[in-house]
Amino acid sequence: MNSSQTTARPKLFIGIDVHKKSRTAHFKTDLFDYKTVTMPANAPSLLNYVENHFGLHEITCCYEAGCCGYGMARTLQACGWKVLVVNPADVPRTHKQDWQKTDKIDCRNLCTQLQKGNLHSIYIPGVEQEDLRSLFRRRVHLARQLRTIKSHIKSQLLYFGIPLPPAFDSPNWSHDMKSWIRDIHWPLPAAGLTMQSRMKHLDFIRDELLHISTELRAHCRKFYKKDYYLLKSVPGIGGSERDD
Repeated sequence: MNSSQTTARPKLFIGIDVHKKSRTAHFKTDLFDYKTVTMPANAPSLLNYVENHFGLHEITCCYEAGCCGYGMARTLQACGWKVLVVNPADVPRTHKQDWQKTDKIDCRNLCTQLQKGNLHSIYIPGVEQEDLRSLFRRRVHLARQLRTIKSHIKSQLLYFGIPLPPAFDSPNWSHDMKSWIRDIHWPLPAAGLTMQSRMKHLDFIRDELLHISTELRAHCRKFYKKDYYLLKSVPGIGGSERDD
């Protein structure tokens, strides 16, 4: 054989079912189906196993997006692996998986679909982007909690037959409205204590939302200054301190 002739590297496909304390991985090459292995939930365990058994292979692996984030994906990418993080809803399932679900079945299916080219990765953010995303998601969560507690307060008023004045029937709660709610006379004490607790919860969530919103804007002005002011230059886009 001509020494200048190149040969294709053998390929390895890995489907990984990720959990907090362990990972179950199934291995296939382009020639044969290997086996399923359960190992500790850390990247070195997987890297060492592959290095010992498939050191010369071109590696493609995948796992479903979930609570464990993208740290493993970035670590494996840094080692030269092709990594797909897939939306669980986009993974083709077999009929067997409708009534039987185990880690072994799930990772085998991931590996099979990966080898067939049926999987597409979602976007894998960088460390800084993921860091910003956590703060943004915290703000979204607080905003939802604020809407929920407002709904609970209005529901309690409706349940006990206390009409809300038309001037206060608005998504934006004024100080006068909150003062009116606090001053309601309840014939029996338990409902009044319940409303006091709800109003304290409302004040806490609102204050925390305003604090996180301020910190988020400050973070963006410091680390994403150009993008921040570029977005604010668009009509209709801007920061708001409104009590939503």
